[in-house]
Amino acid sequence: MKNGTVSSEITAPYAQALMSIAQDNNVTDQVGAEAAELLDLLDSSEDLQQFLANPLVETEAKKAVLRQIAEGSVSPFVLSFLLLLVDRGRIPMVEDILRQYQALLRELNQTVLAEVTSAVDLSEEQRSDIKARVAGFTSARDVELSVQVDPSLLGGLIVQVGSQVIDASLKGQLRRIGLQLSAAT
Repeated sequence: MKNGTVSSEITAPYAQALMSIAQDNNVTDQVGAEAAELLDLLDSSEDLQQFLANPLVETEAKKAVLRQIAEGSVSPFVLSFLLLLVDRGRIPMVEDILRQYQALLRELNQTVLAEVTSAVDLSEEQRSDIKARVAGFTSARDVELSVQVDPSLLGGLIVQVGSQVIDASLKGQLRRIGLQLSAAT
């Protein structure tokens, strides 16, 4: 059900509720950082994802695990929010809810997300240059980078901001040259 319309209809109110709580407490950025940490944890642990999504696991067991993981590393109201998701049977959607919260936070802060796929790992200088260029053509106040390395690009990079894609990869250039050559014959 991830990333579907039904999922979005369910997760959006929860993400908005978390945003309201964060705004009431003036900690929107802190909750965003905590959401990122929780997403990293969930992405790195398939076992945790399966445990939380398993309908046969009792709610108290899920709450105990969440308390053990989150207490001391997230705000008390974020922990309460996670426990509420367990009570409401929405904890399997926690990743979508947290990602949607991050999208709301970017919108609030006038920040855009640039998804960069590069043939090699980028230096800090290259990352800064990409941020500046993306900020220039989007008029965003800030740019958040999500960088992935894909050696199959051979060289260069692909930058995606929303629905706009800039393919400056060697693989993309070779593909375009091939299309031009086949169209010329």
